[in-house]
Amino acid sequence: MNHTALTGRTAVVTGAASGIGAETARRLAANGARVALLARRADRLKDLAAEIEAGGGTALAVAVDVTDQDSVDAGAARIRAELGRVDLVVNAAGVMLPNPLDDGRIDEWTRMIDTNVTGALRIIRAFTADLVAAAAAGGTADLVDVSSIGAHVTFPNYAVYGATKAALTHLSASLRSELGPRDVRVTNIEPGLTDTELGSHIDNAALGEAGQLGTMFDTIGALSPTDVADLIVYTTSRPRHVNLRHLVILPTHQA
Repeated sequence: MNHTALTGRTAVVTGAASGIGAETARRLAANGARVALLARRADRLKDLAAEIEAGGGTALAVAVDVTDQDSVDAGAARIRAELGRVDLVVNAAGVMLPNPLDDGRIDEWTRMIDTNVTGALRIIRAFTADLVAAAAAGGTADLVDVSSIGAHVTFPNYAVYGATKAALTHLSASLRSELGPRDVRVTNIEPGLTDTELGSHIDNAALGEAGQLGTMFDTIGALSPTDVADLIVYTTSRPRHVNLRHLVILPTHQA
């Protein structure tokens, strides 16, 4: 599907080193957007930028750690210097580290909160003025937050992860009341079971890809990152007066 409304727009995509972020960046660029690729793994970003540019697109690899304010500020300054004002932001960076609450994994809790909530806020802070200015100038402006069905569906051992995603979903709703009157669209997307590398970060064998998560993949069948990226591209290519505010995307067997 061709989304010509994206031509000439300038997008920032976090979590662009893999999964939903990488696929979203590919599809935005393929439909004419200039894309800044943000993640910690600079080598992956450079490879993706080269791939996009080989296909005729425009991409800028910017190594950024969303848990570090100085890193975000430096990245935002570079993006503005090289690509100009940003009018599309996709918060796709996230970590999923399930474990029983009794394990008391404060290290994991802190990492999820810093990435999934505070990291998203840092990116929003960095680019809100750009979005508002783009909308005021008559352009289309989008903030897309990638949350999870864990925001409202409870899973044993996922309490803290679910809490971070609930916070992101609620943040999106609240920001819509602030930014919508200024013509900035805010979209919250909640994917269900999706086949990304997040599962490989789980350090509990009983819950990871060789355990519970793997069983879910076998039983339900997962979305691909492409499925979610296609929805993001569709959403951000609607006419500027149309805000698809809250979208839940699930594998059919999970619905």
